[in-house]
Amino acid sequence: MKKLNLYPKLFLSYLIVIMISLTSVGIFSYWTSSRELDQIVEKQLSQVVGNAVHHTDLYIRNYERSMVSLLNSNYVKRFIDLPQGETGYPYYELRKLMKELLIEPAFARNPEIADIFIISADNNAMYFYNDSIGESFNKQQIQQQLEFYRANTDSQGSLSVLNHSILSGQQNMMVTLVRQIRGLSSTEPKGILAVELRAAELSELWKGIDLGENGYFFIADENGKYVYHPDKNKIAASLPDQIQSQVLEAGTNAFVAVIDDKPQMFMSRRSNYGNWRLVVSMSVEELRKPSDTIRTTTIVIGCLTLGIALWLAYRFGRSITGPIRILKGAMRQTEQGKWITIPLPEHRDEITELMSRYNLMVTRLSELVDKVYQAELSDQKSQMERQKAELQSLQLQINPHFLYNTLETIVCYAVIRDSKEIYEIVKALAYMLRYSVQTNLEEITVANELKHVMFYLVVLKHRIGREFDVDVAIHPDYLLHSMVRLTLQPLIENAFQHAFADGVEDYHYIRIDAGEDKDTFWISVEDNGVGIHEAKLEELREKLGTNQLADKESGSSQGIGGIGIVNVHRRIQMVFGEQYGLQIESQVDRGTKLIMIMPASDQGKEG
Repeated sequence: MKKLNLYPKLFLSYLIVIMISLTSVGIFSYWTSSRELDQIVEKQLSQVVGNAVHHTDLYIRNYERSMVSLLNSNYVKRFIDLPQGETGYPYYELRKLMKELLIEPAFARNPEIADIFIISADNNAMYFYNDSIGESFNKQQIQQQLEFYRANTDSQGSLSVLNHSILSGQQNMMVTLVRQIRGLSSTEPKGILAVELRAAELSELWKGIDLGENGYFFIADENGKYVYHPDKNKIAASLPDQIQSQVLEAGTNAFVAVIDDKPQMFMSRRSNYGNWRLVVSMSVEELRKPSDTIRTTTIVIGCLTLGIALWLAYRFGRSITGPIRILKGAMRQTEQGKWITIPLPEHRDEITELMSRYNLMVTRLSELVDKVYQAELSDQKSQMERQKAELQSLQLQINPHFLYNTLETIVCYAVIRDSKEIYEIVKALAYMLRYSVQTNLEEITVANELKHVMFYLVVLKHRIGREFDVDVAIHPDYLLHSMVRLTLQPLIENAFQHAFADGVEDYHYIRIDAGEDKDTFWISVEDNGVGIHEAKLEELREKLGTNQLADKESGSSQGIGGIGIVNVHRRIQMVFGEQYGLQIESQVDRGTKLIMIMPASDQGKEG
């Protein structure tokens, strides 16, 4: 074929491709379609089981939340702490209060609850029944119930779901939600709280699942017995031996088993409550039927396609090769830098459109070359104008050294006038100005930042009209550690502006501490102010996560002079790296703690 022209090559290649395609389809279509359909069905079964698990967990979680009022009730905790054998007034008083305030409202909200009972470690028990005949139990039965539920629940107090009931004749008709609880006098569990639900209400969640003519849905417990099945006669019966171990141990994939001489595909998922297995089954025969149909259809269509393809190969081969030769010659001219257009044939097709686009490309290319040249000139001009504007902006800035010298002059006048207050304020302000004008992000020592904070407190004392001492709990070993310039004072000022927004009181304090933790060095600023609400705290943490300097002040996330909490966080990152920065801990009405995280040594520095 190497010596053949384009037309015979095109025709033979087209014929070979069609024959290979038809042969491949005939051999592999059934296998491929079967595999893909199995994957689709497995995915569908997984979604069905996943949805069933999700709705089941939501249903049980709803009742778990209804148990919170009982768990947090002091009446329940007092009952748990009653001495053994208490049957006097305290017992009946607590029973009355719990029934009126807790149990009856729970029964009214959830009529599907059959009963609620509480058993303490001292064998004191209370049973409450909802529209059902109550049963009484002797001390031995109460002890047996307590031992059973303790053995089948978590000692940490998490919820357990059991297919068990204390009611006679209802062992397979109830679902019990039970957890261990503690009293007022101990942190260890001293009893159990249980709520029994009618299983018929729970089964309503799974009705209406359509899995075909022979498909069905069922639920098995951890012992391999049916909890729910469309055939009610199978409830509480054991699963068939062919699938029992696979259902209980199945992972995320489906498996096939033969039930009643018919292959069935099963998909199993475990619920978060009760260690239940929710299982979907579909007939393999129904799953394979579409694959057989696809195989037959493919063979018939393939034969028809072969005849049509040969005819099309002959027709299109002639119409394609001529324009391609013309286009090929024009492209050779373009390679040589000759921007020439080619004449278009009278008929319109893809090749003609390609030739038209080629002509348009040649025209546009010459225009774009000129535009690129002009754009580069324009960009250079724009850059020069931007630099000129920045230079003018720098020239218009006030010289901070002039301001510093002016403050020194005011200090001299204050000394001459014997005004101690003015002297203190201006002297402190002059130091702060000189310290602040060095705006580069070089590192300085903790002692330098503390000195800057000290002068800030001097100015603040005259602003608020009272003394305020900051508690510095930093060990002397940390005073020469490196940190970022002008990061500590904005956090102190933030506390006065936001934590003590209504004014400084005698009980208010600000504490500065520092320490090392593995490879990090931290400095904290803690106050006992109003704290930050949860929503605002999340918003502030989200801003810290953006790793960008703040453009302007915005709520509590910013401080004075454009250097806010967000900018302190970003300045630390710009010096030491993205893994460092500011962390915030706060509780409403209890205060806020801002923690600067930095490397413990120069080896940890980045940037």
